[in-house]
Amino acid sequence: MTVPFSIPLLEKIQGEDTAERAIQFLKLLTIPEGRAAGDPLTLASFQEKFVRGSFADGIMVGVLSIGRGNAKTALSAGLSLAELMGALDPDPQPKREILFAARNRDQARTAFNFLVGFIEGLPEEEQELFTIRRGAKLEVEFEGNGGGLARVIPADGKSILGGAPTLALMDERAAWEREKGDNLENAILSGLGKRDGRALIISTSAPDDSNTFSRWMDEPPPGTYVQEHRPAFGLPADDLESLLEANPGATEGIGSTPEWLVAQARRAISRGGSALASFRNLNRNERVSTEDRSVLVTVDEWLAAEVNPDDLPPREGPCVLGIDLGGSRSMSAAAFYWPDTGRLEALGTFPCNPSLADRGAADGVSDRYVQMEERGELITMGDATVPPGPWLAAVVKHLDGITPQCVVGDRFRHAEFQEAMSAAGLERVPFIWRGFGWKDGAEDIERFRRALFDGEISVTPSMLLRSAFSDAITLVDPAGNHKLAKARSLGRIDAAAASVLAVAQGARMKAAPTKKARALWA
Repeated sequence: MTVPFSIPLLEKIQGEDTAERAIQFLKLLTIPEGRAAGDPLTLASFQEKFVRGSFADGIMVGVLSIGRGNAKTALSAGLSLAELMGALDPDPQPKREILFAARNRDQARTAFNFLVGFIEGLPEEEQELFTIRRGAKLEVEFEGNGGGLARVIPADGKSILGGAPTLALMDERAAWEREKGDNLENAILSGLGKRDGRALIISTSAPDDSNTFSRWMDEPPPGTYVQEHRPAFGLPADDLESLLEANPGATEGIGSTPEWLVAQARRAISRGGSALASFRNLNRNERVSTEDRSVLVTVDEWLAAEVNPDDLPPREGPCVLGIDLGGSRSMSAAAFYWPDTGRLEALGTFPCNPSLADRGAADGVSDRYVQMEERGELITMGDATVPPGPWLAAVVKHLDGITPQCVVGDRFRHAEFQEAMSAAGLERVPFIWRGFGWKDGAEDIERFRRALFDGEISVTPSMLLRSAFSDAITLVDPAGNHKLAKARSLGRIDAAAASVLAVAQGARMKAAPTKKARALWA
């Protein structure tokens, strides 16, 4: 094939600025599919913002988190075509290499198909410069302007060792398997350095803070541009303003309409469970786990218990103190529950060493612990361990002179509890031993859930409790009994465990028959 010296499409692009050249190129493309198929591509404001940020001087990685259906994959495919044709630089590198990386081949095919769709919208004489391969390998080769190759790779880092991409697209990064995904990402980033390449990491929000994609958002390294469209946590699923925050394309003719989003939100609310969790994660771009078959409670079930501080019931009647005594380096947590009014409070404690900032980084939750401390929900005590006696005394001070009716804790830590109770001056307070196994655990979990669903728990918005319940799942035995467990090894569910103990005991106290005075006959 004879390759023409000049390519008419590229001659229309002027200037030296990479971002400006990318925007000019994208506006020359034709929309390949959807309601506006065949129309000239028009960039939405959030798309242009991402292009300018990702292709600014000194930026190597552009990260975009946005709700499903906002054309993030189409945008990145258009940018990939620009790099493939050498449009981003007036003097481009020869033999450019573009990678479409995803969890598996089928997922990467979406971006690949957008690339092919854009190519099919070019003039015929320019289409002849491309060779599209759809066999065992998904590849597009360009023979003009120094040449280039775009190819699809699955999440297996070994498959690109030795590669030197000039542009890499990591699609739906939050969905990649942790180990294989991190290996692939590291291999791509190391290869980019060979030719001053760039990476575009795009995805809907990950289900938790420990996901690698979340850490790109929360702790971006130097040379990273981050653009996240995520509304504040705790808002109703059908709140239009926050829906549009996660789906900015809805008001600019991209993806779902505002009316459709609200209708789908209300449908998800009515169905609840996994349907609502999936809508929050995928359409509202919230960090919500879509796995609800074994969670202790779902996000929306817990949010139903949160009230404004002015609406919190008073501290009236007997108080139940639930305790989850942490290990040598883990969190200790206390929950205070007033069964008569339904008021619930919680307090967490870590040792002073390491610092909360370092501990948050190690646990993959960024500065969450520091924020909890600033909100008064988390304190530090001791050096490498939390001393049980002084800690329990500090917990009791939180009650401002109220003596708990009883203390509930883990039977397994019997000796430590006895010593702590004595040191805190609570020898006369009854201690109720509970196990975290199938027998006691199943009963306590069921009582806790029933109290929550019946509206018998009221709590102010607590980052400590939200975090704990988001990591709390239940293991189910063949007989259908539940016991509490962590969703991830670094999860901190201590405050959730203490709350389950306190609320369950409060429910037992309310259900106990009232003793009536006996009549005495003279």
